[in-house]
Formats: sequence, C-alpha cells, structure tokens
Amino acid sequence: MSSEHTSDRDARGRRAALFDVDGTLVDTNYLHTVTWWEAMRQAGHTVGMREIHHAIGMSSDKLLDRLLPRDRDRSQDGRISGAHKALYAEYFSRLPAVDGAAELLRTLAGRGWYVVLASSAPKDELAAMRAAIGADEAIGAALSSDDVEEGKPAPDLVGQALERAGVPARDAVFVGDTVWDVAACGKAGVRCVALLSGGIPPELLTEAGADEIYRDPADLLRRLDDSALGR
Repeated sequence: MSSEHTSDRDARGRRAALFDVDGTLVDTNYLHTVTWWEAMRQAGHTVGMREIHHAIGMSSDKLLDRLLPRDRDRSQDGRISGAHKALYAEYFSRLPAVDGAAELLRTLAGRGWYVVLASSAPKDELAAMRAAIGADEAIGAALSSDDVEEGKPAPDLVGQALERAGVPARDAVFVGDTVWDVAACGKAGVRCVALLSGGIPPELLTEAGADEIYRDPADLLRRLDDSALGR
C-alpha cells in the first residue's frame, strides 16, 4: 500500500470493521468440530472433540498439524480435509446466523464503517455463511482462505482485509471469536474485539490479547457506543 494511497484514505476518515465469520457471525464452530471429528475418525485418528473445538479458526493445514501426530502419513491430509468439507457442506442450506449478526453489520455500515469479512473458510463455505447472515448490502468486501497463502493465526488475512478496505491498522477493528483471530490481529497490529459465540472461554481470549469481550453480536450491538467500534 503506497503512502499516498494511505494518506488519501486517512483524509476521508474511513474506518474499517473487519469480521471473522465462522463462530462470530454464524453459529458453525460445533458443526465444524463434529465434521472434523468424523473426517479424522474415518482416516483412523482418534481426537477429542474439545481439542478439535479449540483448533477451529485455524487454517485446515495448521489444524491438522496441531491435532494429528507428526509422524502421520501426510499424504492423507488432503483426503481428511476433503471429507470434512463434504460432511460440513451438508449443512450449507441451514447454517444459523448468530443472534444480532445482520443487525450489527447494518448498524456499522450505517455509521460509516467499511465492513469486511475476513474468513478462514474457502469461498463456497463463505458464500453459504453470507446467505445465512442475509446482510450483503452492508458488506463492502469479503475475503476467504483462497485469497491468502497462509491462514490464521498468521496475519495474512487481516493484512489483506486492511488492503481491501484501504486503511492502516490503526483505523480498523477486528471482531472474532477464537484465540487464532486474536493472535492474527496482534501480529497485524489491529485491535481485536472477541465474542464468546464460538464457545471459547473468556480467559483464553483475554490471555491471547483480546481488547474487549462480548457475549455475541447482539450484546456488542447493545453496548456498541462504549466499545472500540463506538468510539
């Protein structure tokens, strides 16, 4: 991003609200947990669901590296990821938005925030989640795992979201639900508001460096004026 481009954006006072989607705006983390568990079981791996749940939000390759033995036959990783994708796709038509998700996006867009979705999901999953939210008119841009070389907790997706919004890190706030979201924001120098809607304990989010924590999008919306997105 050139300094001239950044200066032009700053002059207009644009602010960007960057959002994770899985677990943050759409209630999918437990669906991912079960479908990853089944995909790994089919490949002969026994992994506890708690461990899987706490790895949700990482890119698929990092998730498998975290959960499976180092000496595994890595040639099977693609097959496991493919099985998860197929199992999870069965839920596409009935994914539930988290309470307040659409209203929060619309309110922020109405207040002048440029809303960017920055998801670790591939494009087809992101499309299904956008349909579940039903607030496309409020979304300025959307990025998926297909848009970056390295997924969360690497900062690539957050950095690309900043580029797409045309703002420096200081003029953006990221909203996510996992420690991997918080870690990616920390590396990118972006403030992170964490939600509990993904099922991650608040103490883990605080320890990871979350600036603020709310129950879900509806709770953030109720307290918006006192949050990083209201100041």
